[in-house]
Amino acid sequence: MAGLRATYRHPGSTEYLRPGGAWDVPTLDALLTVRAPAADDQEIARVAGGLRERGVGRGDVVSWQLPNSPAAAILYRACWRLGAIAGPIHHQAGPADVERMRGALDPAVFVEPGSPLPTGNPIVKGVARPSDIAVALFTGGSTGAPKAVLHTHRGLAHKAITMARVHGLHRRDAVLMPAPLAHVSGLLNGVLVPGVAGMRSVLMARWDPEEALRLIETHAISFMVGPPTFFVQLMATPGFDAARVASLRTVSCGGAGVTAAFVVEATERLGARVKRSYGSTEAPTITSSTARDSARRAAETDGRPVGQCELRLASDGELWLRGPELFAGYADARQTKEAVTRGWLSTGDLATIDGRGWLTIIGRKNDVIIRGGENIAAAEVEAVLAAHPAIREAVAVGYPDEQLGERVCVFVVSDEPFDLEGCRAWFVERGITRYKTPERVVRIDALPVLAAGKVDRAALRHIAAARC
Repeated sequence: MAGLRATYRHPGSTEYLRPGGAWDVPTLDALLTVRAPAADDQEIARVAGGLRERGVGRGDVVSWQLPNSPAAAILYRACWRLGAIAGPIHHQAGPADVERMRGALDPAVFVEPGSPLPTGNPIVKGVARPSDIAVALFTGGSTGAPKAVLHTHRGLAHKAITMARVHGLHRRDAVLMPAPLAHVSGLLNGVLVPGVAGMRSVLMARWDPEEALRLIETHAISFMVGPPTFFVQLMATPGFDAARVASLRTVSCGGAGVTAAFVVEATERLGARVKRSYGSTEAPTITSSTARDSARRAAETDGRPVGQCELRLASDGELWLRGPELFAGYADARQTKEAVTRGWLSTGDLATIDGRGWLTIIGRKNDVIIRGGENIAAAEVEAVLAAHPAIREAVAVGYPDEQLGERVCVFVVSDEPFDLEGCRAWFVERGITRYKTPERVVRIDALPVLAAGKVDRAALRHIAAARC
């Protein structure tokens, strides 16, 4: 709805606001304008003016449905200059989803696909405040209705400044961004971090590994962020050669399937520092490693906290978070109340944290397969399979069984035939407990993915159940 407001305040916000504190930052417009090329700034000013002439003011929502493009980035910046809230909708969302998302935000203006950006008398000076809501981003989960996640200017500004430093980025770098700008990874790494570092951002309207290979070579891409699926496909592309990706220096991977085996292989074949990171729409990139950390830590853990985010584990192993980089709440206050307790966000992720703060995500609470009363973490099964030399990707899901409740089914993308017999032999060789060994193996050409590149586990569970 228009005039969205934060539904809770972070504990310790006074500390964050002290001079030199995490929230002692300008608005996103002021932060990025320092680095924006003059031509872009003039277009931003004209689009901001056009939105104002259509009645948009501070606190109003502006939505659009555009693929990755300079126009989408300019709309973000124009909203922030006006003090308006950017509410992007994924360009591949269907009519029913678009209707639900627009209903959740009630935008003052919706920029229709294919229509020109509104322009008018330029607005040079912004009116937003650092505490204002800057964006409403929809989660890209595989179950349940999308949630509108609210972030403030100061929260995102703090995060962008932090990540440019953590990744060691500067003006000579260039990022290739295939993730939608309507999602937090695309916004953070395709717009905000490049703006802070003053580097080039090359946007892809849709993921295509052959096109990505060409763009990396042509634009001397040095930085990429994405799920492992992107890089597995990139390395399997005909014509892939280490010389064509020689410019790559840092690759940061998050999401399911980022195993130690994947990181080791990708590091060798891409010739870059490949590392695991952890974050979500509500808490963008809260752990990672730096170039000073060991390759083993980059491969075997999801990093340590960056910025000022705090981590803790609940009694059941679920990860809870709080800090200045977290969201300000959901558009629906009831959803915020369910997820946040005294400023701590319950993530739904199961994790371990060692004595030096290194985080390792071991699965999702709802990705636990319960077989005959025994809990089996899907991520543990997947890690065993990922170590097999013939397997490029693997996902484990449960399928219903009258006797045991659930059994383990695995979907694998492999370079050679891989069947149940071979799977059992591999688990025996690795010394894995028998009840964790898959009882069904399905070899497929590619894993189904959601819009943000995450594996669509719901679709795989449906396929597994249908084969019962």
